[in-house]
Amino acid sequence: MKKKNKENAKALDIVQALSGVTKEKSISPDLVINTLKEALVNAAKKYLGNPINIEVKVDKEKGQIEVYTRRIVVENVVDPEKEISLKDAKAIDPQLEVGDELIEELDIERFGRSAIQTAKQVIMQRVREAEREKIFKDYSERIGELVTGQVQQIDKGNILVNLGRTEAILPYKEQIRKERYRQGDNIRACIIDVKNNSKGPQIIISRTAPEFLARLFELEVPEIFDKTVKIVKVVRDPGVRSKIAVTTSDDRVDPVGACVGMRGNRVQAIVRELSNERIDIINWTNELSLLVRRVFAPAEVKKVIPVSDNKIVVIIRDEDLAQAIGKDGQNIKLASKMIEKDIDVYSDQEFAAFSEEERNAIISGKSSKLQTEEKDVSSPFPETVSLDETEEEASLNNDNAPIESLIEDAVEIDSESELEIEPEMGRTAESDLSEDELYNSEEER
Repeated sequence: MKKKNKENAKALDIVQALSGVTKEKSISPDLVINTLKEALVNAAKKYLGNPINIEVKVDKEKGQIEVYTRRIVVENVVDPEKEISLKDAKAIDPQLEVGDELIEELDIERFGRSAIQTAKQVIMQRVREAEREKIFKDYSERIGELVTGQVQQIDKGNILVNLGRTEAILPYKEQIRKERYRQGDNIRACIIDVKNNSKGPQIIISRTAPEFLARLFELEVPEIFDKTVKIVKVVRDPGVRSKIAVTTSDDRVDPVGACVGMRGNRVQAIVRELSNERIDIINWTNELSLLVRRVFAPAEVKKVIPVSDNKIVVIIRDEDLAQAIGKDGQNIKLASKMIEKDIDVYSDQEFAAFSEEERNAIISGKSSKLQTEEKDVSSPFPETVSLDETEEEASLNNDNAPIESLIEDAVEIDSESELEIEPEMGRTAESDLSEDELYNSEEER
């Protein structure tokens, strides 16, 4: 009786320990119990040395574990694992007859220390495998989500981030170049990929992905979180400049104003998170000419000329050309990604000064953009031209009748109508954005 109580106490400890593992690792209790049964069966077979049908019963509520053999009494044994001869059965219990079932309970302590240790290793291995599978499944379903962790280690530029349940890797190429981290720093990023390898799931996170910027806006802007305002597209030059297009189905809501926030508080929080990355917020439209105006704002667009399905020519006011192109062609590159078309940009005087043959080549798309001497603007794009210091703006309508007929089908934007763009259209957020820049004047505030 004393021995039986000792066995029950040990079994209770095992069951309680396994219950703790299931809660800590967030693993199904049934999986752990089944693994325990399998481990005890293997230990019992190793102890008995014979292939005998062994069963294990685990009572989680009472904390009891029973290991026993179950065999049928027969005259002639065909299956030694599940059958026992009548002679051998009567040696155990004289009252047994053919067809009866012989059940023998086994003492777990008799399995030996090595067998119990083997069972423990099997259980821990299965628990680790189950934990890895669960982590892989959980995080695979969270691709695109925002996560926050702590910098654990920096190795060859890659950052190992502790997410609590597991670790993630922030590769060097997914980091904003001017950011520097130390061990223990908190870091926020977006899950972009989850890989399953022999060492377990590998979670890849990013701070340069467009999805990261979108998730930050969802976090800061309630209207985006509740789907009142929708993010249509995001393009980025990480850490330097980005453009985000938003729209809404509710006419009472200004999507750009909602993203900017009162005195720019919402967008400024995002700018600080992105190490002062400049953010242009655009009110999305399916009308190409209007979208181009908003993408290049505050630069004034004079004309938008479709050349083909994947290319347009944009005529910019002379004094705004440098701003439209941006430093090293950055603005025009982002604009091209946003519109999903190749863009050739000219100043209005430059375009007017071209010969009829040159203009025909540009509008028809049969010739690459003309090479001109760059004076004030440097750009990596060969098609980008510089401002020309001409005395007067040439007219496109007076001298070249063929050109006039070609441009009639193009979308013309009157320079005066550009001033009617809503104030929120194409707003820009920078780290040093002042209240005057957000609200134009002290009186309007």
